[in-house]
Amino acid sequence: MTRDHSSAQGGRARRPAFGIWIAAALLLLIVVLVLSILIGANTLAPQMVLSALQGQGTHEANYVVWAQRVPRTVAGLMVGAALSVAGALVQAYTRNPLADTGLLGVNAGAAFFVAVGVAFFGVAGPAGYVWLACLGALVLTAMVYVIGSAGREAAGPVRLTMAGVALGAVFSGLTTGLTLSHHNAFERMRGWSAGSLLERDFGVLLPIVPFLLVGIAMAAIVAPRLNAISLGSDVARSQGVNVRRTQALVLIAVTLLAGGATAIAGPIVFVGLVVPHIVRWCVGVDQRKIMLGSLLFGPCLVLLSDIIGRIAVLPSEMPVGIVTALVGAPLLIGLVRRAKATSL
Repeated sequence: MTRDHSSAQGGRARRPAFGIWIAAALLLLIVVLVLSILIGANTLAPQMVLSALQGQGTHEANYVVWAQRVPRTVAGLMVGAALSVAGALVQAYTRNPLADTGLLGVNAGAAFFVAVGVAFFGVAGPAGYVWLACLGALVLTAMVYVIGSAGREAAGPVRLTMAGVALGAVFSGLTTGLTLSHHNAFERMRGWSAGSLLERDFGVLLPIVPFLLVGIAMAAIVAPRLNAISLGSDVARSQGVNVRRTQALVLIAVTLLAGGATAIAGPIVFVGLVVPHIVRWCVGVDQRKIMLGSLLFGPCLVLLSDIIGRIAVLPSEMPVGIVTALVGAPLLIGLVRRAKATSL
């Protein structure tokens, strides 16, 4: 046996099993959830937080825990899971390790519709943004598919990506022009466009839950098919995979997940790009494992970023979208230096 082969076998033997990674992700997620409830700009002792969770705290403690921290934690959980799974879907389908949901224009469509609602219809607050953002994501995804399908050739990953990038650039420019020409829209969208989990109560979150559940279920359905598609469309067809149906399911799932997450928190960057890289490096290239790992690791990144944002600039707070960019950029730089992390 050659030394190289022995080293390869030893490397595979030293890689932790998938179950160990999932157990570690679950443990990390539990720890982050607890920290998100305990830590905030309003200092509360752990005993006060526990009493509030049991409904026996002071009025102030009950308000801070149940009206601020618990909904904010649930929002981070939902946004992190949705963005990371959507990013994994886009990377797998386009076979582009640097892809994220912005590549298909979903975020740009959501932001444009929110800007229109704020500028012309007086929409104010996250509860009003939710439906506009979901509608915008759906409309732009439909446009991407129609343009990518035009002509004689089928809509493949490259054509859809090009259509998404082009439409995303157009709608981003329209959003910028609209907000700059309407001072009221600029002021109202400033916090949302930075990516924030503030003031996301259950009245905002609950209507999005069905969208995210359907999107995650569809991701679980298409994950085995994406393993075949990664070998090429012809190979996938020879294995009985309906490529067009898989394409439609991926687009719908990405729209539901990324649109719902953007509706809740605004356009948060790097989560859908970095988390699938981390998971792929940990568990390998099986899309079923990547989807499950992304579902668990994504909320960890978003909630950790949110916790840092709460205490980094006291007495103020830093929006989670800014922190994810600051945290995600070094992680991505470290990962792209590893060839195995970027290979699909």
